[in-house]
Amino acid sequence: MNLSGNLGPSPHNLEVEDLESFDRLVGAGAADMHGWHAQSLDLRGRTAALEGMHVEGAVFLGCTFDEGVEDLLRRRGALIFPRLESVPFNPYRSTLYAPQELYAGLAGSPYEDLPDARIYEWSIQPGQRHRLDATLASALHDHAIGDALEEAIRTGRWQGRPMVGVMGGHAAQRGTPEYAEAALLGRLLARDGHAVATGGGPGAMEAANLGAYLSGAADGDLQTALGMLASVPGFRPSVSAWARAAAAVVERFPDGIPSLGIPTWFYGHEPPNYFATHIAKYFANAVREAILLELCTGGIVFLPGAAGTVQEIFQDACENYYGAREKITPMVLVGRRHWEQQYPAWPMLRSLAAGRPMEDRIFLVDTVQEAVEVLRGQPLAG
Repeated sequence: MNLSGNLGPSPHNLEVEDLESFDRLVGAGAADMHGWHAQSLDLRGRTAALEGMHVEGAVFLGCTFDEGVEDLLRRRGALIFPRLESVPFNPYRSTLYAPQELYAGLAGSPYEDLPDARIYEWSIQPGQRHRLDATLASALHDHAIGDALEEAIRTGRWQGRPMVGVMGGHAAQRGTPEYAEAALLGRLLARDGHAVATGGGPGAMEAANLGAYLSGAADGDLQTALGMLASVPGFRPSVSAWARAAAAVVERFPDGIPSLGIPTWFYGHEPPNYFATHIAKYFANAVREAILLELCTGGIVFLPGAAGTVQEIFQDACENYYGAREKITPMVLVGRRHWEQQYPAWPMLRSLAAGRPMEDRIFLVDTVQEAVEVLRGQPLAG
């Protein structure tokens, strides 16, 4: 799996993402930095160590050095990507976002003043998408997020756990049966041993992340959380009030189960939800959608939605239609009336699948309990 967007085989690089790792390597006697990728490190005070090492082939991404060291490293063969002070984000970050980072300052400031909103505002400035520095910064950022996501999947709490995606409409309001059902789905999936991933936004996505977050808590705690959220049904007219209600739930229940959200600033008018503990937020929506599909080896559950969810159904269907049998993942559509009559995606999906290896991996059910039961009996994609 290659989530950082590299083309071709990956070289044996060493990601050095914190000073502790750098100091540990130097202390162990490392003398050659060829293949090292140092990300966002403050290397002031480490000049002696850098001067004593072979640095040709090393890559420094947004690092800080003592005076004169940067030029010295370049002359000795290192590749240095400078800090980009003009952008409101770190394009060389080494970790996924946490909601507390994107919403830093939420308690005392409106959403429009918070990091997530400021990054979106930067991204839509007139002419921004055609500026070389902006294009470079956003591409470097998305590469870094993909790299951090790959590491989180490989080494974190999700290691070895099948990931199931939950997709559905952003319009599902807190306090409604649809929202509660999506929360129950996330809870059941997590309790069944799945890692839960969503598009990271509001509505059904938020609810599924909430259910996964509270999957280790008592049933009454989930009901309490749903009640707390119902006072602010949606993110309009106030994202600030919407996010603060979610932050209050997290504060009351601080030890939730991790789940993943993969939103995008391309749809920056839809804020990221506060219950995805790990957020891989991208600028490029096409990259984000492809990665979400690639990650969900345990299958995807499609809750009732409109145009966006229909698009996601057939994007997934296309992958399965042309994919090798071993790579086909289950697709579970929830809501017979919705997917047969209101938005009749099911008849088209069934016609596409007829006679193909994916035919026995598509399902239409009425309840989230049935969806979980279906996935329980499905083999994982290879």
